[in-house]
Amino acid sequence: MPSASSPGSPSWEVKRILLAVDPCEATVTEALSGGYDMLVTHHPLYLRGTSTVGAHTTKGAWVTDLVRGGVSLYAAHTNADSWGTAQAMADLVGLQAARPLVPNADDPTLGLGRIGTIEPTTLGELADRVAEALPRTPAGILVGGDENRIIETVAVSPGSGDSFLCLVNEAGADAYITADLRHHPATDHLWSGGAALISPTHFASEWPLLPKLADALTSLMPGLQVDVSTIVTDAWGSRR
Repeated sequence: MPSASSPGSPSWEVKRILLAVDPCEATVTEALSGGYDMLVTHHPLYLRGTSTVGAHTTKGAWVTDLVRGGVSLYAAHTNADSWGTAQAMADLVGLQAARPLVPNADDPTLGLGRIGTIEPTTLGELADRVAEALPRTPAGILVGGDENRIIETVAVSPGSGDSFLCLVNEAGADAYITADLRHHPATDHLWSGGAALISPTHFASEWPLLPKLADALTSLMPGLQVDVSTIVTDAWGSRR
């Protein structure tokens, strides 16, 4: 029978943690080669149910490597979104009096998305600020709207945020920073006079969570070593 303190059990002592956006071959390899006890990712390894983690499958091979290497895997997805993903972007942009776009029913200080104000600037200048602060990805960022438009109220929702387009307009945002914007929702929104759009890639928009999470973990557990992966695991490249 396995020991209660063996790798992967709740009582296993963790001293070194690697944080990453995605659980994938690159970050699994980084965790194994770096001698980490745990890999904490924002995205789950399996977004939907699975019937096998056999090593003959791509993700099953990663699971096998982690188990054999004594590295635990933990994913903080929607709970991290409610706590810190949007707040990390809000902090990066410099939002003042940021509040959730969709407050948590039990704690209105938590929730999905954030909206707040910045010192007035143009859309182009805000887009440059976002591009400079986020990890550089081959696909860069997209900007929708007049780049000379003055922006003061900004909404953010890292990750896939086009379901909040109507809410962003109702909240009075001048600009909305989110990822994974589809053509028709984005064009309908802009052509109807909606908030200007700034769209990094999904990976880039959620990466700022990691330093925020690292700070929180080391504050709670000062003896813990927490490192942030800088590997770009975005799906997209660019030919231009």
